[in-house]
Amino acid sequence: MTSRRKFLQKFSTFTAATALPFYHTTAGKDFLKAIQATKHTDLSSASQDEDFWHLIKQAYSVSPTVLNLNNGGVSPAPRTVQEAVEHYNRWSNELPSHYMWHILDRNGKEPIREKLADLAGCSKEEIAIHRNTTESLANVIFGLRLKAGDEVVLSKQDYPNMMNAWKQRAHRDKIVLKWVNLDPVMENETAIVQKYVEQFTDKTKLVHITHSINWSGQILPVAAIAKKAKAQDIEVLVDGAHTFAQLDFKIPDLHCDYFGTSLHKWLCAPFGTGMLYVKKDKIKPLYPLMAAPQFRSDNIRKFEHIGTRSIAIEQGIGQAIDFHQMIGSQRKEARLRFLKEYWIKGVLPFKGVSINTPMHRDFSGAIALLAIEGKDPAEISSYLKKEHQIHSVAIVWENISGVRITPNVYTLTKDLDRLIQAVKLFTEKE
Repeated sequence: MTSRRKFLQKFSTFTAATALPFYHTTAGKDFLKAIQATKHTDLSSASQDEDFWHLIKQAYSVSPTVLNLNNGGVSPAPRTVQEAVEHYNRWSNELPSHYMWHILDRNGKEPIREKLADLAGCSKEEIAIHRNTTESLANVIFGLRLKAGDEVVLSKQDYPNMMNAWKQRAHRDKIVLKWVNLDPVMENETAIVQKYVEQFTDKTKLVHITHSINWSGQILPVAAIAKKAKAQDIEVLVDGAHTFAQLDFKIPDLHCDYFGTSLHKWLCAPFGTGMLYVKKDKIKPLYPLMAAPQFRSDNIRKFEHIGTRSIAIEQGIGQAIDFHQMIGSQRKEARLRFLKEYWIKGVLPFKGVSINTPMHRDFSGAIALLAIEGKDPAEISSYLKKEHQIHSVAIVWENISGVRITPNVYTLTKDLDRLIQAVKLFTEKE
């Protein structure tokens, strides 16, 4: 909370200089006043202050009719982020090769890197700016110097893009994949850690850990697994697509060597933005996915040689971080947990309803999986959309089944009351 207060003290200078329209509207001014007025509020009270979160919602341009509860896929950006992207895109189009490469890329990228590093709790020399988690992790998966017979441990509940990347690596280089099969709901840290450790051998070179399983919201004890891996000289790669800017943590706390995330999920940055963390002493031996002039360099920027891209989108990351910092990481996490627990408490009394996500706060965050006995997830999700204009996603993957419900900071309890009522009516249909 101290860092957030310092940020707010500096923010008045920023708003005086910015050309972003939202902060000069009535809604924008009310938003800034509310941020300032609640900066000392305790987390429990702040997470349940609907008047405050109503003002947060006004900072977004979300649909007033369709209720979006699939923020786990991609989240909308606040108005200020959209405005920044539009501003820099228009400016870039005046003289593209000059404004994009000589002005924005040369002078505007490093401040973004510094902001990301501050949020991640690491050095800016360990942060590369990418387009999504897939691109970030692919740099590691295809860049590691593995040879035939080397083993990699991962789980059947990991994200398909990453699993497929490892399968391609196994096919091409004859490395060996060792698969962990996690239970749908796990709330025992020792049991989870053991699932991974029992796959380790003297040939294991790396363990791939998904911080929060995208299908169900299950959070894995990454630091505990990493400590066991480090004891056996095993490197650690973390898929943090669903935890960065959702949970309040610093990347070094995870004891990992590599970490990838998408910024267009919980940071609410522009679509197509991501981040790669590589521990400083691991940069030099890691090959970049796209050829760089100095591919054996220990400069983190060698992972950013992807050719022409939208510099305007990258610049919007800065506004997303500012918006996130105004709310505060702790307050945001507390709100998201409150929202998840609110709707779950509302639907559990209904006939046949269960939740296929851990209830303990150490093992889940904003995401939870709704299940109704005897009903296919696709049927439930379709009903919610057609009859109640509620957007969700049906999940059927390995041993995981249900409808993924994912609110965000602009979601209000009255929105979730709409979900609760819809589930009630669905269970009473027959």
